Amino acid sequence: MKLEGEQKLLRIFIGEGDKWEGRPLYEAIVDETKTLKMAGATVIKGFQGFGCKAHVHTAKILELSYDMPIIVEIVDSEANIKRLLPKLDAMVKEGLVTIEKVHVVIYRAGAGTVRSKRKA
Repeated sequence: MKLEGEQKLLRIFIGEGDKWEGRPLYEAIVDETKTLKMAGATVIKGFQGFGCKAHVHTAKILELSYDMPIIVEIVDSEANIKRLLPKLDAMVKEGLVTIEKVHVVIYRAGAGTVRSKRKA
C-alpha cells in the first residue's frame, strides 16, 4: 500500500474500561481497521486525563488506576477514514473522535527478510 503525501489522522479518545460487544473497545476498533484493510492503527495508553465529565483518571502509585485514558490513532486516506466513521459512531458511546490533516513522508514495511549482522 502506498500512503504518502496529504492524508488524514483519525484520533479516538476513549477509556480503558470502554467495551464493545463484551471486549475492550480499543481492540474492537483495531480489529475493524484490519477488516477494512486500513494502513494501520496504534493504541496509546495515557497516564492521566479527563474528559467531558471532568473526572480525572490517573495512574499515581497511591491511587487506584481505573479506566485510564486510551487514544487510538489511525493514519490513512480520507476515503478509508470515511468508511470507518459509521462503525465508530455505533461503537464509541462516550469519548471524542477527531480528524486532522497530516503529511505522510514515509510509510513502508520491511522486505519480509531477516537481516543478520556480518562478522568482520
